[in-house]
Amino acid sequence: MKKRERGKPVPDIILRYFILVLVAIPNLWIFYTIFTPLTAYPVYWLLSIFYDANLVNNNIILINHAISIELIEACIAGSAYYLLLILNLSTPGIKTGKRIKIIALSFLIFLVVNVLRIFLLSLVAVSGSSIFYITHKIFWYTLSTIFVVAIWFAEVKNFKIRDIPFYSDIKFLYKQKR
Repeated sequence: MKKRERGKPVPDIILRYFILVLVAIPNLWIFYTIFTPLTAYPVYWLLSIFYDANLVNNNIILINHAISIELIEACIAGSAYYLLLILNLSTPGIKTGKRIKIIALSFLIFLVVNVLRIFLLSLVAVSGSSIFYITHKIFWYTLSTIFVVAIWFAEVKNFKIRDIPFYSDIKFLYKQKR
């Protein structure tokens, strides 16, 4: 970790955490507004390759005029995007341009993974398989968290991030207090 100039990072810390609070109000709507169509349209497109699919209200995919798949907020995973943003913005020592690249790449990777997840689960649902419920639960409770953590760890390695989210800021502020 580079030695920081005294006083310079404090406004940066305030700005980064202010952005995190601002984005969370009200109820992560910004993520759902942006990522609902970015998720629904590719899933719809992939399903339309194999089935007669129609997209209704930008979040319901009707397959073969019989099966409907509703992409609710949990499917869009706004909280996962927010967690990636938290991990990024709570890590000091990243230049703005690099930070934007990291955020964009992490969001893009998670979007692709999420679209594929929903597509695969949709195939299981349309097939009428009895494993849909358990597969959905496994994806929801276990794999989605693993995806976010894996994306973050990959970015830490790829972008050579040395600081630790939250801890590095707290450590810096504690040293300033002395």
